[in-house]
Amino acid sequence: QFNRDLSVLAIRAFGEDVISTRRQKREQNRLAHATKEGAGRKRKRGDVDGAAVTKNNDGTAVSGVAVEVQTNEAVLPTPEPGDLDESVSTKSNIKRAKKDVHEEIIGMEGSAQTAGQEVDEVLKVSATTTIDIPKAPTEEMLNDSSDALKITSNSDYGLPAAANHNAMSERTTSKPWKPNFTILDALSATGLRALRYAKEIPFVTSVTANDLSKEATASIQLNIQNNKLQDRIFPVTSDARVHMYSMVSQQCPKQPGGHVGKYDVIDLDPYGTAAPFFDAAVQSVTDGGLLCVTCTDSGVFASTGYLEKTYSLYGGLPIKGPHSHEGGLRLIIHAIAASAARYGLAIEPLLSLSIDFYARIFVRVTRSPAEVKFLAGKTMIVYNCDSGCGAWSTQLLARNRETKGKKGGTYHKHTLALGPSTTEHCEHCGFKTHMAGPMWAGPLHNILFTQRILDLLPGLDKETYATVPRIEGMLSTAVEETISAPLTHTTDAQATSRGSPTSFARNNPVQIDHHPFFIIPSTLSKVLHCQTPSEDELGGALRYLDYRVTRSHTKPGSIRTNAPWSVLWEVMREWVRQKSPVKEGAIKEGTAGWGIMQKSREHYRANLLKDE
Repeated sequence: QFNRDLSVLAIRAFGEDVISTRRQKREQNRLAHATKEGAGRKRKRGDVDGAAVTKNNDGTAVSGVAVEVQTNEAVLPTPEPGDLDESVSTKSNIKRAKKDVHEEIIGMEGSAQTAGQEVDEVLKVSATTTIDIPKAPTEEMLNDSSDALKITSNSDYGLPAAANHNAMSERTTSKPWKPNFTILDALSATGLRALRYAKEIPFVTSVTANDLSKEATASIQLNIQNNKLQDRIFPVTSDARVHMYSMVSQQCPKQPGGHVGKYDVIDLDPYGTAAPFFDAAVQSVTDGGLLCVTCTDSGVFASTGYLEKTYSLYGGLPIKGPHSHEGGLRLIIHAIAASAARYGLAIEPLLSLSIDFYARIFVRVTRSPAEVKFLAGKTMIVYNCDSGCGAWSTQLLARNRETKGKKGGTYHKHTLALGPSTTEHCEHCGFKTHMAGPMWAGPLHNILFTQRILDLLPGLDKETYATVPRIEGMLSTAVEETISAPLTHTTDAQATSRGSPTSFARNNPVQIDHHPFFIIPSTLSKVLHCQTPSEDELGGALRYLDYRVTRSHTKPGSIRTNAPWSVLWEVMREWVRQKSPVKEGAIKEGTAGWGIMQKSREHYRANLLKDE
């Protein structure tokens, strides 16, 4: 229930941005087209204004005036007065009016502007009268309510005036334009999630509910009929990968009422890992689209029991310790990023959560070969002291350095990273360290996106969304747990100008999370065999030293901070000295706690005196 509620809200928050941006882009294109068309008409009007030279039947040149002619679709050339006399056949009053016009034009010696005014006074033809032009069967000459002579386009030839009026009425009373927003529920089962998307997200135009089982597809069809959503949900029986690959080229045959082309949102929620679907999903989602991924194999991505399986699925090794689930999130994101990078696609995690026994990740996929170049600099190896004090250090695979250009400005240069970042043994306790990764080193969340979901919560029906309190608590913690200040990459105006499908600012592609994992005070106290300080006491000491302290959504009682491990252990040593002394003999020699306490101030002073 929590997963479904969160997915509906996340797609709604994402889709509102997409729809708003597409409407703005359409309006900008309409205004630009209208401005361009108006400028073209003005130029053509300027060409026909003023006196014109025509020829009589005897070949003598006379002065004439070009009459402004309007059309429904394009400006057509004005027929010569002589052609009007020979071709126009209508009622007698029209003939007399046309003849008078011809005589007025032939005998005119005044200015072109005066002649045009006189022509307008002579032409008083009923708006319901149709003028046929046998010599030009692709045009009609009609009089509108303003008594101006009009020539209709080829598409309206042969239609009576009433039919033309009805056609115009249908065009003016047609339904307003609605931007498309399509969703693929790739592993739909009974279609419950597809039903919620179609019912609870008002701007969704099409939901494809796919499943490999024919029995499941039959259940989906029955649920669609019972909920009367045949016009919005379309069941498909297919392998999810085959279906997504078929949408990449956008050349597959369209089924009646079905969908062709890439999807704005693709939801992957399998039993177990979603890794086999990453390659097809990143290719079949639109530029700037949303990829929703669920992985329920926490025994693989958050445990070292099957590390060979972890590497084969996610391309990295798991990390051991209380922060293993947070490391699992970064392994999954790394696998998605690696799959997307092969096709020049860059990803941005919008929201990454470790929930109970599974991981739920929302990723935006954008076509940007330039941003793909930053991926190596946002991929890290972790040296983890899992058998000792629990400290860890990171090692980036590459560096993204900002360099000044010769002509001013800056650009990023991608170089090899220096290594190793630490020694074989832990610098704090002396125990051996183990490697984990490679894994994602960038931020896990986009704060603006997460805040948009929180803004939707007050207006929700608590009976429909029964998990709102938990969603609010978890997302609020996710917003707070970002240690580094968010670096925005594009503003709303910049995103719209470059045609980006979304308007909320993106994280800077060079942003690195230098403090990717949390700590747990009880784990630190276990190493030193002392009483556990409260979160307020430990957090207050770190804040007093000007370090940031937040919580993590992954585990209760956890702390995220930008304080280095050397500071953390110094605070714990002072806690032991001032508040919670350790009994003599509690810390045995050769243990991790012994190695840490050897670096206390007393031992430091004793060593100095001994050296002297």
